[in-house]
Amino acid sequence: MLAEGGSGISDFPSDRGWDLGEIYDPSPDAVGKSYTTKGGFLHGAAEFDAGFFGISPREARAMDPQQRLLLETSWEAIERAGIDPHSLKGSRTGAFIGLIYHDYATRAHDVPEELMGYVSNGSDGAVASGRISYFLGLEGPAVTVDTACSSSLVSLHLACESLRRGESDLALSGGVSVMSAPTTFIEFSRQRGLAVDGRCKAFSEDADGTGFSEGCGV
Repeated sequence: MLAEGGSGISDFPSDRGWDLGEIYDPSPDAVGKSYTTKGGFLHGAAEFDAGFFGISPREARAMDPQQRLLLETSWEAIERAGIDPHSLKGSRTGAFIGLIYHDYATRAHDVPEELMGYVSNGSDGAVASGRISYFLGLEGPAVTVDTACSSSLVSLHLACESLRRGESDLALSGGVSVMSAPTTFIEFSRQRGLAVDGRCKAFSEDADGTGFSEGCGV
């Protein structure tokens, strides 16, 4: 996308149950509202091949999309490295993952009976790295880090340290962010810290606030 001069900024996603008419208000003085409807979103973040990872459909429904994306991206990262993912079973391979958002379960006010018992693991940040290790059979450290915007960088640092100490022979490192709820936009609107067009303009005279985006990389 960068090479082609594309843009990842779009309107708020329409597949997350956000009441767009209720969330938006162009006035920064409006309480409990967002004065922007723009950001960088992973549209279709809920799409997931649960069967491939041995996860039942109902457990998949209770899983934070961040966990689903990490499983898919970790598998792809290993394949792109020329490694058979199955060959890592029992190896001292670590999983070091940065994760900021913990808001998936906050939307489950009335948990359907068939999902009970799955929501806790499905929304627990610690499980995000653990699922990778469990699925692949990795026996190195499984660490989930939340240091806000630096989470992925810190996870990479920890992975390198683990390799240098001989604690791990191989390491998966990366991060994920998917905003299941619009809370971040509402909070930063209250602080008047958002760019209306969703774009950061660092070092520019036109700088007017921050923008929030999602992504996953391992």
